[in-house]
Amino acid sequence: MAEVVATDAVGSGPRTSPQPRDLFRLVIILAALVAPVVLLLVVGQLSLLSGYTIAHLGPGFITGTTWDPPKEVFGALPFIFGTVVTSGLALLLAVPVGVGVAIFLAQPGAGTVRGVIGIAVELLAAIPSVVYGLWALFIMGPWLQLHVATPVSARLGFIPFLAGPVRQTSIFTASMVLAVMVLPTLSAVSRDVIKAVPFRLTEAGVAMGATWWESTRKLVLPAARAGIMGATILALGRALGETIAVTMVIGNRPDITLKIFSPAYTLASVVANEFSEASGVVYSSALAEDALVLVLVTLVVNVFALILVRTTAREGR
Repeated sequence: MAEVVATDAVGSGPRTSPQPRDLFRLVIILAALVAPVVLLLVVGQLSLLSGYTIAHLGPGFITGTTWDPPKEVFGALPFIFGTVVTSGLALLLAVPVGVGVAIFLAQPGAGTVRGVIGIAVELLAAIPSVVYGLWALFIMGPWLQLHVATPVSARLGFIPFLAGPVRQTSIFTASMVLAVMVLPTLSAVSRDVIKAVPFRLTEAGVAMGATWWESTRKLVLPAARAGIMGATILALGRALGETIAVTMVIGNRPDITLKIFSPAYTLASVVANEFSEASGVVYSSALAEDALVLVLVTLVVNVFALILVRTTAREGR
């Protein structure tokens, strides 16, 4: 039986219509373009708002260490320092705990215990930032000052970054609350990555005479290393942009200090604290440039981390 093919009026060939897969591909491409377009719009709008300080202060805004709104003297370096230090210290505290929780949750056995712990960890992500801030200000902060910071400073105060005086609102307290806040993201993503590693690797290691921990440490974790680095990047992004909780416990002092028990300030905190009180073009422009610097710092850190992830993945292969 001859097959009939529909042709157009001219008879040049068969008529074609958009296929569902083509429409789906178009939708996916448009969705993928939304994120960079939104980022460009945000950066462009912040650049317009901070145009005055960019034009009049130039690089001095980034390298300046004095923040004095009444005299219209603005330097963002203390805020950049506080943002990077608190986020870095939070990751140092959260990564070992988060990866340890992920390893426990990804392994078979003890289903009831793992279920309870997994739900408890994931529920931490549902707690609002202001609740974390109140908890850190009235409960965790005083406890850390009394039982951790004061004894450590008294015994190890000869080390510069552990020297006193000890403050309840400090870099250390802010880093601790950030570590708790990024823990759900870090552990959940790391758990999924570790579970994606074929279990036969662990079985093969055990069959060769290795213990469960040796198999996990030498086989599973190297295979999941790139994914764990990706989870760390997500946690770092959360830590860099956190505002309310950090504002409540960091002390809000625009100083550059190497003492982790002393107050500091972050880019997000200064914008949240002072933008509603900003008067005049210069002050508002300086705060807008603070927000722009925060976006750029986050972008630079994430690009560096992405390069590190790709290098780690390439080494793993």
